[in-house]
Amino acid sequence: MRLYLLALNPTDSVTEGFLPAAARLGLDVTVLTDQPEAHRRRHPGIDIRECDVRDFRAVITRIATHHTPDAVFTNSDHLQTQAALAAEYFGLPGKSWRAALRTKDKAHMRRHLAATGADTVWAAELPAELPAGLPAGLPAGQDLAALLSRLDVPFPCVVKPREGVASEDVVLVDKAEDLLPRCREIRARRPHAALVVEEYLAGELYTLETLGDGRVRHVLGGFHTELSPPPYFIEERLTFVPAHSEPVVAQVLAQLDALDVGFGACHTEFVVHEGRARVIEVNYRAIGDQCDLLLAELLGIPLFEHILRTHLGQPLPADLGARTDGAARLEYPCAHSAGTLTAAPAAADVTVDGVALTYRPLREIGERHELYHTNRDFLGVLRATGTDQKTVDRVAADFLAAQRWEITP
Repeated sequence: MRLYLLALNPTDSVTEGFLPAAARLGLDVTVLTDQPEAHRRRHPGIDIRECDVRDFRAVITRIATHHTPDAVFTNSDHLQTQAALAAEYFGLPGKSWRAALRTKDKAHMRRHLAATGADTVWAAELPAELPAGLPAGLPAGQDLAALLSRLDVPFPCVVKPREGVASEDVVLVDKAEDLLPRCREIRARRPHAALVVEEYLAGELYTLETLGDGRVRHVLGGFHTELSPPPYFIEERLTFVPAHSEPVVAQVLAQLDALDVGFGACHTEFVVHEGRARVIEVNYRAIGDQCDLLLAELLGIPLFEHILRTHLGQPLPADLGARTDGAARLEYPCAHSAGTLTAAPAAADVTVDGVALTYRPLREIGERHELYHTNRDFLGVLRATGTDQKTVDRVAADFLAAQRWEITP
């Protein structure tokens, strides 16, 4: 059976999760990507084909002129709609392309949730600038000052790219005089990106991880997320939550149902304030940044195989047989200044007081980076798993306290 996997840059989810799972399932894999050399270096022996994967027409043509597909899959935020359209074209199981589009596009998501009565959040879309060279007379909407002057924005508010990911250029704005400068800063970095301004949703930040086949949906638990100080939203620490309260889960699932999300893996971020759960964003794929690797280990289930099987049209079992006694924490040491990484710990796998620690560096010594205020500032990731949360927290904190990272300006 032939699996087509759409990808941009190589990720740990693909390298350590989905490709090994595909091999265990006996699948022939073809990776379609716009970065073929990077994948060939990281995935020797895999069939890698260059393709403009952001264009669903190019994806369909590449597949149609190669081997007959049995599944089209991606774990990329940016390629869910393209994969869904290609799967539908070939008559294969897949996500609804409409659901993939409305979850990726944060303005569509807000409009759809409001229209269905699932939740209403004040939000406004700031259209993208038009690329240079387009004919005159097209609707512009690039004048940010004029656009914002017509909006009755509630403060505090959040500004973010309409189709962004990983807290890239997501910023909290406390007062009116700061809104236009913040929007202009983002536009300077992303001149052709549409922006969304929306009310700030107060509350503790959590995630809900789900897996469905269109018939049944399993809730795999979630995480409590601790963020960097405002105005940015860098996810610095995640603690596993085996089961959110039933009312909270019901509220989140109702919003996912309104979005028609229920096939394959989904990673949903939401806040809880005074018992009310409100979706921040829906990432219609498995959770990343090595959380998916931890989740598979912690639950003791073939998570990546289950996800691929749904795209092959195979039903999920009624009971996944997941363990329920696990405790876990992920930590992301972050750079706090621009510069060159001159000292950092190496990869490590150790067990302390019954807690399994896996540390992986995310930057090489000698690399120079700017300060991004996103997960691109991560220097490494520590996964800690055990059966007692207090012990997991203590062992993880002790491990990190003993390490040293140095950045030279």
